[in-house]
Amino acid sequence: MTELTVPPDADEEEAAALVREHISVGDVVEIWKRERTDADDPEHSGAVTSFEPAYLEIDGQSPENKSIRYDEIDTVIRAKTADEK
Repeated sequence: MTELTVPPDADEEEAAALVREHISVGDVVEIWKRERTDADDPEHSGAVTSFEPAYLEIDGQSPENKSIRYDEIDTVIRAKTADEK
């Protein structure tokens, strides 16, 4: 498992670049939003299916469902890489 915390002052473009450097399509991730509660469970989790211009696509879903906009991401944990079985 590896973890990335996006700096709070990162804009959408910077956050997207950091996320793209940290994870790959097919990786299984857990994501916490910037304005999260103290809950132990991630707000978003699943397999990365695409790096869209404005959001990280998870399990082929839109941001209204399971995916998340880059500017909302606080922490990304790669739980499993695309190469792991």
